[in-house]
Amino acid sequence: MTVMDDWVTAVCAELDLDPAAVPVPAVLDLARDVAHQVLRPGAPVTAYLFGLAVGRGAEPADAAARLSGLATAWPVELGAEPADPATP
Repeated sequence: MTVMDDWVTAVCAELDLDPAAVPVPAVLDLARDVAHQVLRPGAPVTAYLFGLAVGRGAEPADAAARLSGLATAWPVELGAEPADPATP
């Protein structure tokens, strides 16, 4: 197990959730897309909103893909910090 696995398992136990239902890679990818394309503080807020949507019945993979698409299409002039060309 990784530290992430341990953390997710502990949080799920605390919140009475099933750790197997947590799409960790999708959440991390979504947070990365928002942090890099929109703004860093938007990542945890978006993760929270994603969780609300999933809690209300949205399919996790679909919701994450839709939000990642929104983030990657976000216009720089609306507040995104320009990407560092040296960053892969």
